[in-house]
Amino acid sequence: MASPGPLSPAHEVPGGPVAPGTGWPDDLADVNTPVASTIEEVRQLAADAVSLAELTARQSVCRACPRLVEWREEVAVIRRKSFRDEQYWGRPIPGWGAPAPTIGILGLAPAAHGGNRTGRIFTGDRSGDFLFASLYRCGLASQPASVSAGDGQRLIGARMVAAVRCAPPDNKPTPGERDDCAPWLAAELRMVAPSLRVIVVLGGFAWQALWRPLADAGYEIPKPRPAFAHGAEAGLQGPGGQSVLLLGCYHPSQQNTFTGRVTPEMFDAIFTRATAFGRGGDGNSRISTSGSSQ
Repeated sequence: MASPGPLSPAHEVPGGPVAPGTGWPDDLADVNTPVASTIEEVRQLAADAVSLAELTARQSVCRACPRLVEWREEVAVIRRKSFRDEQYWGRPIPGWGAPAPTIGILGLAPAAHGGNRTGRIFTGDRSGDFLFASLYRCGLASQPASVSAGDGQRLIGARMVAAVRCAPPDNKPTPGERDDCAPWLAAELRMVAPSLRVIVVLGGFAWQALWRPLADAGYEIPKPRPAFAHGAEAGLQGPGGQSVLLLGCYHPSQQNTFTGRVTPEMFDAIFTRATAFGRGGDGNSRISTSGSSQ
């Protein structure tokens, strides 16, 4: 199994990827954290992590997908002009939030100049601004914006993860990259299963990416699998027999938010529903659906 080696030239460039154990806020990895360089090592390291903190650290140093590693580190070196004076995280974005969440939030992948820059999922870009504003209004975040790691933001009874942990070129991971990242997601779903009651899935790609990790983590999957739509609902059974609600939600991409396909009111309705179900609500306040893969 691979272990961290000498720093690459990218690390010597101001703004390049952050080396583990150098003091970045919320970085749980260090020089002794094992690094997955192949899909076989991803499976092994995800399966034998003994705690959520250890799993998070291992996710954050993964190098199993060459295309994604090259892209995330290239972006971290070159940087966008407006962020040229900042160091970029430039590593995989691990799950973040409450260690025993009632609500899970699944996104697609980090943004090149958002999570890939800040080191926190949905942080530092307009999609994250839209999402965190809703979470704050619904009592699931302590602050109305998530700007950077170490900014004091925290999730309340919720945890965020991405189907693909690295920023992909053109925001489009391949199906193979999605599948190679799946063991990390399956392990996280298994670890939070005792408390998890709702999973909010942002967008059609994440909806499709979730089924295999759910099954691998011991959740019972409905047959046939329900189609994605904003407000779509599906009942699952968790590994311990508990009921889990799956909720579809349009992704807060600029394409969706700028065109009005998704509005703050629509997002608030989703997270209000999630919160009510997570607290043991009667489950009767279903959200009207709209069929789309966005």
